[in-house]
Amino acid sequence: MYELPCRKTVTKRIQQLYENEKEDKVNLLEKAECVALTADHWTSVSNSNYLGVTAHFIDIKWRLHSFALTIQKTTTRHFAENVAEDFESVAEAWEVTQKVTTIGTDSARTMTTAMRLLTFQHMPCVAHALQRTITVCLADSGFTGTLARCRKIVGNFKHSPSNTEELQKEQTEREQDKEPLIQDVSTRWNSTLFMISRLLKNQEAVKATLAKQKHKLTMLTTAEWDRLQRLETLLKPCRYVTELLGGEIYVSCSVVLPALHPLTRTVEVSDDDPAYVVRFKAAFKKDLSQRQDTLNHGWLRVATALDPRFKCLPRGERGGVWTSVEELLQKEPDRATPEPTEEPARKRSLLLFNSDSESEDEEGPNGALGRYRAEPTISGTDCPLQLWSTHEGAHPQLSALARKYLGSPATSVPCERIFSLAGNIVQKKRAALSSENVNRLVCLSNWLKEKKENK
Repeated sequence: MYELPCRKTVTKRIQQLYENEKEDKVNLLEKAECVALTADHWTSVSNSNYLGVTAHFIDIKWRLHSFALTIQKTTTRHFAENVAEDFESVAEAWEVTQKVTTIGTDSARTMTTAMRLLTFQHMPCVAHALQRTITVCLADSGFTGTLARCRKIVGNFKHSPSNTEELQKEQTEREQDKEPLIQDVSTRWNSTLFMISRLLKNQEAVKATLAKQKHKLTMLTTAEWDRLQRLETLLKPCRYVTELLGGEIYVSCSVVLPALHPLTRTVEVSDDDPAYVVRFKAAFKKDLSQRQDTLNHGWLRVATALDPRFKCLPRGERGGVWTSVEELLQKEPDRATPEPTEEPARKRSLLLFNSDSESEDEEGPNGALGRYRAEPTISGTDCPLQLWSTHEGAHPQLSALARKYLGSPATSVPCERIFSLAGNIVQKKRAALSSENVNRLVCLSNWLKEKKENK
């Protein structure tokens, strides 16, 4: 006997809930000292352009916050001047203009040009750079033909329920899980790795199923299956780095340099590598090096130095980084330092992520920075924010810098997730949603999910 509320009632309640949740977010931003943003553009099924912006900061209790600010419809074309104005309008609307530190975007030319027109630091998306490197290397090293045949084989099963059923029977006979094959998508990170990994896992079942069917597919040769196995080995470290840097609930900015350094080591050419692997590794190393030059190394180095898991950098960069931190400390206002409650930690060797500096014994400077450098690093699995929360009193000025630099995300993945959410809301049957309702629904979904996770 329950009578459903009418459309106007539902709309009114959504508006009220949005305003209540927005007020909570405004209060959080008012208390934040520094705020980092990520931004990107998205086109809906109704061919409308939207700008998505997310906020990221560390609060006074050393909790990392990440949530959507807006997904607003843009009526102008994506010229750099218009994009810059959009960023400024969002910052002004949320009253964070004076608090914004970095804006993370992809490496699109319009975005990069827009950042030059703004006073904020630009944080190019590391995940986008890595994905572009992989795409270029796959095309240049001879994997294109093999991957094309893989896509046709996967499509043979994805587009036919009867073929899928036959594959599942073969999987059952081999006591394997009934897993569907995965089709890669050029815009989805790591999807090529997922496709070849699933194919390799079900190699015998796929061969047996296709042997019973009449088809015009070009089967993979033994050499090509071996090629896929080697490609899987090459791409797995890239997947790890992408997932590591794409998180929102943990610090990622300080992990960029320690993660990219061992990644370059995995593509060192060995004597056992066939010619196509040598070409892939050479192209990967060259392309990634060029894309790394566009990263905000100044910010990344300081963030790494202020992360107690790493602290130090390679020998050639170390002196300049600590000099930069010292200069930043001099600009920081004096903060009251409470009486110490425990003895200062004994001076120990600094643990570096770069092997060429592990044996170097270096005396740190005097003062707060020297005490911080003398303290031992923590485990790579520990949370740096927990350590800063307990050591804030011992390093009041350094902790303020840490809150600022560690709060910036390394990628624009948060915005990508917002657009994935928006795509589920603005569907073909809901393409007529007004831009105001799109913003309310997307932001509310993101905010309520964050509130649930933080409980």
